[in-house]
Amino acid sequence: MKINTDGVLLGAITQADDPKTILDIGTGTGVIALMLAQKFANAKIDAVEIDESAAKTAGRNFENAIFKDRLNIYPSGIRTFFEEHPENKYDLIVSNPPFYINSLESPKEKKSLAKHSEVNFFEELAKDVSLYLADKGYCWLVLPLNTASLVMQSMTKNSMYLQRKINIHSYPHSAAHRIVLCFGFKEVSPEISKLTIYKAVGIYSEEYQKLLQSYFLAF
Repeated sequence: MKINTDGVLLGAITQADDPKTILDIGTGTGVIALMLAQKFANAKIDAVEIDESAAKTAGRNFENAIFKDRLNIYPSGIRTFFEEHPENKYDLIVSNPPFYINSLESPKEKKSLAKHSEVNFFEELAKDVSLYLADKGYCWLVLPLNTASLVMQSMTKNSMYLQRKINIHSYPHSAAHRIVLCFGFKEVSPEISKLTIYKAVGIYSEEYQKLLQSYFLAF
């Protein structure tokens, strides 16, 4: 099973009040969906993944899980998924979205893509969340810093408001490199906090270990 720090952080940090329906957008190999199935025992989870190979892996992981009856994989793009399931509403929506802009080496390519593909992707994501999230539901995302401000603007345009913001730091004195954001329909003063992954090189912090100990045997 392929995993990454962003995904497991989102799966572990995400909170909700006994959600019955969950949507994982861009599930990859299904790690976040599996973590949420473990955390929320009453939830049925739809996981959408456009990459065929990753979706097949997620399907195998789901089939081998004790939560398999509550997990569904949909090998399609999110737009196609919503077109095929227009009636769906979710108590919780999560996503560790692709960071297209970080994968390009050319500054010119990055600038062009930032103005087009990435902007369009997150504007569509914000619109979809606002349409398919239940009235009292929450949407949790993990994002790089340069994308977070764009997403917050897109969410606000769609009447989604920041509820929580967790700055993710590699080390106690390093700058944040990721942000976990929680959105909902209620306009509130957001709760802001931080989480540090390492207390020294190669040594995980106590807060990181505590956060993930329910999921990682090593902790």
